[in-house]
Amino acid sequence: MSPIRKDVTIGDCRLILGDCLDILPLLGKVDAVVTDPPYGIGFAAQPTKWQRRAGSEARNWDDAIVERLPDLLSRGRIQAVWGGNYYALPPSRGWMSWYKPDAPPSMASIELCWTNLDRNARQISHSIGATNAERVGHPTQKPVAVMRWQLDQLPDARTILDPFMGSGTTGVACVKLGRKFIGIEIDEGYFDIACKRVADAVARPDLFIEAAKMPAPKQEPLL
Repeated sequence: MSPIRKDVTIGDCRLILGDCLDILPLLGKVDAVVTDPPYGIGFAAQPTKWQRRAGSEARNWDDAIVERLPDLLSRGRIQAVWGGNYYALPPSRGWMSWYKPDAPPSMASIELCWTNLDRNARQISHSIGATNAERVGHPTQKPVAVMRWQLDQLPDARTILDPFMGSGTTGVACVKLGRKFIGIEIDEGYFDIACKRVADAVARPDLFIEAAKMPAPKQEPLL
């Protein structure tokens, strides 16, 4: 029996419903694995007031870390893991971070992303409140602006894999930047949300990305 419960293609994005540990052996290599896996801190079990208003409910999927994370990351030449500080990953100087200038005292002011890149660390400052309009009910949803910024740091990565797709923010960022995307999600509710968000992004393409894809106009010789 196939571990793939649903397989949806939207533009240059492939969204798969199922357990990534079972599905990844069926996929090939990609340019980059960019993901935000469970941190094992139980955050999803304690949604904030604003998250509850957006539809979040207490869940237990964040109660434990992913034991086989290195196996999942090996699918990509470039590897980037939000919450990498909660995992036993190799030393790196290429960390990325998201600084939240309006983070309340009950939340961390910075989220860290481990990468396997041997280069200077990079940071983006982006307000939590600025993302309220994007919220779709996922308690650890990343802002599209943060994921677009991160992908901008990886210009050579044209095909992006996110084995913990959640509500599909990485996929939306890929659409807006003209990248190919493969996302895997085990929760059907989040999967359906991701499909809708990616479909909406494809239906409203970034004009600059579409212009870059178009062939240059033919220049007629001057008389």
